[in-house]
Order: sequence, then C-alpha cells, then structure tokens
Amino acid sequence: MGDVDAKFSQPLMRADTKSTLMDNTASGNSPGNSPADRRGSGQRPPRVDHGDLDMRIARDGTWFYRGSPIARPRLVKLFASVLRREDDGNYYLVTPVERGRVTVEDAPFLAVELTSEGSGPERRLSFRTNLDEIVAAGPDHRLRVEIGANGEPAPYILVRPGLEARLNRPVFYELVDMADAERGESGGPFGIWSGGMFFDLGDPEDS
Repeated sequence: MGDVDAKFSQPLMRADTKSTLMDNTASGNSPGNSPADRRGSGQRPPRVDHGDLDMRIARDGTWFYRGSPIARPRLVKLFASVLRREDDGNYYLVTPVERGRVTVEDAPFLAVELTSEGSGPERRLSFRTNLDEIVAAGPDHRLRVEIGANGEPAPYILVRPGLEARLNRPVFYELVDMADAERGESGGPFGIWSGGMFFDLGDPEDS
C-alpha cells in the first residue's frame, strides 16, 4: 500500500505538517500558545476547518484513512495526541490553526491490558491502551458499563476528557473475576474499587 502519510492531501494530514501537530502536543490547545503568538502578534490565527477528513477509527482500534489502514504506529499516536471530542459530540483532530472531523465507530481507544495493585478500597487498577497510554481508574478516569443493543455489557474507561477506551473482552473478564472474588458470598453490589472509588459493574449475570 505504501506509506499512507505520504498520500495525505489536506494540510492537517500531510507528512510535512508534523511540526504543526507537534507544536500543539507540546504547548496544549489554549489561546496564546501558537507559534504566531510567540512571534509577538498577540493574536491567535483563525482556525481552518477541513470538515470530514475521511478518517475512521474502527471498533477494534484500527485507524483508517480513505479506506486504508494507517500502518505506522508513530503516525497513529501523533494523530491520537491531538484527537478531541467537541461540544457537538463529534471527534476532531485539532491543532491551534486547523481541525478536521474523524469518524469513531465506538470508542477511539481500546484497553488491552490490566494491572492490579492492592485490594479493596486500596486497590489501584491500571489499564494500558492499544496506543500504550497508561490510565489508572479513579476520580479522573472513571469506569462505566452500559448494556449494548445486543444485550451484552460494554465497558469503558475515560482516558482524557471526552475520550474513552473500550475494555476488550479478556480485560473485562479479568475485571469481572476480580470483582467476583472480592465480593465473595457477601451479596453486596457487584463492582470493583480503584483509586478510592467503587465502580459498579452491573449485573454479573450479564458479564
């Protein structure tokens, strides 16, 4: 297929605009931090909206551009670093000067590994995403479980504001086993502690 990034035609997506993306990653997305501001203009340049970028994040976490998978992990991680979910509910790649809409089939990330330290209220659950980001469940990274249209539980953890990772099946089953062992015969709520918070995992019969 060749390097997908060499084929990007829109300014946000071209390989030769990596510096723009990296500037945003380093400085954040707040006013006054763009290169133009640092040159003393005092004004943030107008943001160009490229509309739909024809980019899709599949349910299994694979990123596609114009129907072809993006095979370079470093490029995917770069794009993920500027991914935002905005007030309209849509997902965008956002830099200080431009943005473009991305289609997300489920959640933008996938939790693929679970590490547990401690037990009960002292437990700390850490999740590794498919892009190697580590997130510890707690007040700032909440776990939630909803029931999908097919009647199966759909578990998620918040990675960054507006951006979640769906727990893959092995990770969720591991979490359920921990919760089941911890509850024992008490008959109390079915859930798990992490970071000083108790997270309800729903009906164990649905898991």
